[in-house]
Amino acid sequence: MTNNAYKDDGVDMDLGDRFSKYCAGICQSTYGNSRHVQVYDLSKGNFRGPRGFTLKDLPEGVLMTLTTDGIGTKCTVIVASGDVKTSASNLIAMGAMDITRYGGFPLGLTNILDVASLGADLNSETYRLCVDLMNGLRSLANQYGYVVLHGETAELGVCVGSDDHNALLKYNWGATMFGVYHLGKMIHGDTLRPGQVIIALRDGFRSNGLSSVRKALALRYGPEWYRNPEALPDIIAAATGSVQYDRFLNAMHGWTKLGLSQKLTPVIKMHLIVHLSGGAFKSKLGEDMLEPQGLMAEFDDLFDPPKIMSDCATWRGLSGEACYNSWNGGQGALVVVDHCDVGRFLEEAGRAGIEAKSAGVIKKKEGDVTVRIVSKFDESIVTY
Repeated sequence: MTNNAYKDDGVDMDLGDRFSKYCAGICQSTYGNSRHVQVYDLSKGNFRGPRGFTLKDLPEGVLMTLTTDGIGTKCTVIVASGDVKTSASNLIAMGAMDITRYGGFPLGLTNILDVASLGADLNSETYRLCVDLMNGLRSLANQYGYVVLHGETAELGVCVGSDDHNALLKYNWGATMFGVYHLGKMIHGDTLRPGQVIIALRDGFRSNGLSSVRKALALRYGPEWYRNPEALPDIIAAATGSVQYDRFLNAMHGWTKLGLSQKLTPVIKMHLIVHLSGGAFKSKLGEDMLEPQGLMAEFDDLFDPPKIMSDCATWRGLSGEACYNSWNGGQGALVVVDHCDVGRFLEEAGRAGIEAKSAGVIKKKEGDVTVRIVSKFDESIVTY
C-alpha cells in the first residue's frame, strides 16, 4: 500500500484539485456576462472559496427561482460521437427552458460533474475530454450571457457507468439554473383561446428519450454499437447539441429589451410555451394546459423528424404514437400566439437563427381528445 491510499482506491485528489482550479477559472471568466448579475468573489484567491451574487437592473416585483436538471443518458452517445463540447448545450437547454417556459428569465447556473475518473494524469485523453466539457460550457455561457457561478466535480468510480465499459469518459452532468420570474408577467396558458396558432421550433434529440435511441442503435449496429465504425455517422447525428431557444423567447417576452423604465413589455404576446421532453404532447400540453380549460391542440403540419430520429424509430419498431411519447418528433418547443402575430413571430425567429413554422391550432375540445397529431413518422393519427 502506498502513502496515497485514496489514489489507489480510485480518487486522485491532486488531479482533482488541478481540474477544480481550472473550472474555477472558467467560472470567473463568466462573471461579467450578465448586466443583471453582480458577482462577489469572496474567495481571496482560493479556488475553493465562497462566491455570492446580487441582482440588479431588473423590474420591481421579480422573484428568484431555481431549477435543476441534467442531460441523462445522452452522455454515452455524446462520448461515442467523439465531440463532448456539444454536451453543455443540452445542460443549459434543459435547465434554462424550465424557467423560460413560464415567462421567466434564466441568468446563470451552478453545475455538478460526476465522472468515473478524471484520467491518469493531465496528459491523459480522459482529462482532456473533461476539459473539453467545461470549455464547451464556457463558450455557451459567453455566447448567451449566462453566469457560471461555481460547480463541483467528483470521481465516483463504478458509481458512474456507460454502455461502453471501456469508454474514455464516463460522466453524469447536472446543473441548477437560477433566474427570475415577474409576478405580473407569468405565462401559465390561462389566456389560451380557440383559433390561436401553435408554432413549432425545430430541433433533433435534446436530452429526452435517449434510452430508446441507444436501444435502436444496438438493434441496428449490434450490442457494441459505440465501437462499430459504420455506426459513427448516426451516433454523431443523435448526439447533435440542443438548439438554444431561451434568449430568443426571452427577447419576445421583453426581458432583453429592458429600458430605463424597467417595463417588461412583450414584443409578441405568447400565450403558452411548451418544452417538448418525452411525453410532453400528452402531459405538459394536453393534461396540464388544455384539458382543464376544455381545449385541444390539433397538429397537421409538425416538422418532419430528422433522419436519425426516423431511422431510430424504424430500427426500434416504434409506431408514430410511441415516437411522440418518447421523443419530440423534430421540434424542441411549442409556442402559442394569436393568428395576427404569426408572421412577425416567424420573422423574428428567422433573425435569431431558429427554424420555426406554424404547426397547428388551438380548438375547443372534441370529446375526450386534448391533442391530435398527424404523425410525420407513419402518417397515422395520434390522439391523446
